[in-house]
Amino acid sequence: MANLFFENSTRTKFSFEVAAKRLGAHVLNFNESNSSVSKGESLYDTLKTFESFGVDTAIVRHSDDYFIESIKDKFKFSVVNAGAGEIQHPSQSLLDVFTLYEEFKKLEGLTIAICGDIKFSRVAKSDIEIFGLLKMKVLLCGPESLIPKQENLPSHCEITTINKAAKEADAIIFLRVQHERHQMFELDIKDYNENFGLNDKLMKKIKKDSIIMHPGPVNRDIEITSHLVECEQSRIFKQMENGVYTRMAILDWLKPQR
Repeated sequence: MANLFFENSTRTKFSFEVAAKRLGAHVLNFNESNSSVSKGESLYDTLKTFESFGVDTAIVRHSDDYFIESIKDKFKFSVVNAGAGEIQHPSQSLLDVFTLYEEFKKLEGLTIAICGDIKFSRVAKSDIEIFGLLKMKVLLCGPESLIPKQENLPSHCEITTINKAAKEADAIIFLRVQHERHQMFELDIKDYNENFGLNDKLMKKIKKDSIIMHPGPVNRDIEITSHLVECEQSRIFKQMENGVYTRMAILDWLKPQR
C-alpha cells in the first residue's frame, strides 16, 4: 500500500498506515517535498512508478477537487480517496457514521448539526451526502459567509442558528475554518467561539444525551473551548479510534485476491 499525500495530514494518513499494518500490509509513505516531483516529475509518472513497484492500493489526498477521480481507472492499483480538494472526504464520513451508529444503535431519524466552515469543508460535503442517504436530518450553522445558500442545499438540510441546533441535534459536528482554502477574514478568536463555537454557555443548551464531534485538527478555544474537547459528551478521540477500524474495513474490502 502507498500513502500518497499531496497535502498535509495526521489523522487520515497515519490511521490508514495503522489500518494497513494491522492487516499485514507493507506501507510506502510518500513525501512530495522529498520526491522527484520537486525535480519536475509529473504526478502521472510518480503514480506509474508506484505501479511498477507492485503497489496494490494507493491512498491519495490531493488539493485538486477532481484529481483522484481522474486517475482511478488509469492504473493497476486500487485508488482510495483520502481527501479531494474542497469536495470529498469519504472515509471521514464513513467513520463519522460508524461513530454515530456505535453511540445511538441507529442512524435513520437522527438529527445532526454541522457548525463552522461548511462552504469550504470537504468533510461537511461528504457528511451531508451520506447523512441524506441514511435518512438523517442535517442542521447547518456558522458564519453567513461560510454557509452555502439554502437553495443550493439538498432537502434534508436546514440552515439554522447554533442555539437552535444545540437544542435539537443528537450530535453536533464542529469544523475548523479552512484557512488554507481561502482568505476570508481575520478571525477574532473570542468572537468566533462565542458565536459559532462550543463553550460553557452553549454546553448548557445541548441535550444531555447528545454527543460532540470534530474531524480534527481541533483549534482549541476557537471551535471548542479547550476543557470541553475531552468532556463527557465528546467523542472526538473516539472518532480517531474509529477511523482505524473504518479504514481497515475499506482496505480489507479492496485487498487483492492472490
